[in-house]
Amino acid sequence: HTHVALHTTTHRSLLSELVTKKLMSALDIAKKARLAALELATASTEVKNNALASISKLLTEQKDSVLEANQKDLKVGEEMVASGKLTASTLKRLALGGAKYDGVLDGLNGVIGLSDPIGKCNKATRLDEGLDLYQVSTPLGVLCVIFEARPDAVVQIASLAIKSANAVILKGGREASNSNQRLVELIRDALKGTGVPVDTVQLVSSRDEIAELLSLDKYIDLVIPRGSGELVKHIKDNTRIPVMGHAEGLCLAFVDETAKIDLACQVLVDSKTNYPAACNSLEQVLIHESQLTTGLPAIAAAFVNAGVSMRVDEACMAVLKDLPADKVQLATAEDYGTEFLDFVVAVRVIPSLEKAVAYINEVGSHHTDLILTENKEAAEFFLSRIDSAGVYHNASTRFADGFRYGFGAEVGVSTNKTHARGPVGLVGLVTYKYRLHGHGQVAGDYGAGKCAYLHEDVETPDRVAL
Repeated sequence: HTHVALHTTTHRSLLSELVTKKLMSALDIAKKARLAALELATASTEVKNNALASISKLLTEQKDSVLEANQKDLKVGEEMVASGKLTASTLKRLALGGAKYDGVLDGLNGVIGLSDPIGKCNKATRLDEGLDLYQVSTPLGVLCVIFEARPDAVVQIASLAIKSANAVILKGGREASNSNQRLVELIRDALKGTGVPVDTVQLVSSRDEIAELLSLDKYIDLVIPRGSGELVKHIKDNTRIPVMGHAEGLCLAFVDETAKIDLACQVLVDSKTNYPAACNSLEQVLIHESQLTTGLPAIAAAFVNAGVSMRVDEACMAVLKDLPADKVQLATAEDYGTEFLDFVVAVRVIPSLEKAVAYINEVGSHHTDLILTENKEAAEFFLSRIDSAGVYHNASTRFADGFRYGFGAEVGVSTNKTHARGPVGLVGLVTYKYRLHGHGQVAGDYGAGKCAYLHEDVETPDRVAL
């Protein structure tokens, strides 16, 4: 019995030691990130841009090694798809080859050309003569970004973090582990000697580390989960750190009674097929009942010609019954809440604009929604009442992207209403502080029968300096 007790005690001691080491590892990562953020906060625009240029140069030179690592992930990913452990749409997101790698570099170089968001004066107020108050943009501090599948996100997020003077801790999906590891290695190598701390960008690999990091609200300022609604909910439920939610994109389009059908076909097909695995791809189409026998057949034909299959309600099926069975089938209730991320779209008839707006606000994910109409009043009604981060009129949902918005890149698309919304670029990664410049004034000198505040708006300088 003594031997068993001793063995059990030793086992518990070793287990406790291992847990402590893991916790210290996560704590160490967070502390390093905090120190890097404090140092980076004072870096000049030139230093940050030179660091980004260094990353761009090394990623260009090491393209083959990155794609080699990516191929390892793709090989494993194909096996996971075959065994049902990974979806085909996730595998598509995993690939880095061809134009995608060039796009990654274009986005990185685009961030270099963007205005530095740090140190800008947003507002200046004269409280009294010689007592001036400035609201000045500052970094958030330390970001923890958790994302699934997309290794290109590593470069996007790191470049935006550096330009906005934030440190970032990255956690990618295990399906992209080789790609993520190689990219972060190169980014950290490129930062050496640039004036931007190497620990500005760090990578963690295990779920245990993330669980521990989520408890470190003393060091981490914002968590950004990019992925499924389940992932976002899990993160929100397990941390005290503010979370900028980037959930799934259940994007909907409404074809109004005045829509030009040739224009609608063009926009709908692009929204669905330009890159079906993206969160801004179209997943559901609402057809005004007046378009059931006029517009719907042309829209369905356009989808079929583009290789898209449809899940439709009974009213649509009555019109489309002569189409091939593999291209149109009756929808289930679940289809109208599904993010397909594939060449599949749900379609249903709806009686009015008002009903369409109510339906989208109830069913959609508040990502990006679209109206196709030639009626300006109908468009305004839709755009002002749909409660989504992006509301579009006669334009593809695929435009919901930080690069296409001119942000250079994005850390994700936020469906939150605070702190940032829609594609989150540099502006979404800053906060502000108030700088007050005086000449010995004290609060006790102001009040009834004493000095009065001026509270005058003064010319706002681009940046504030002593």
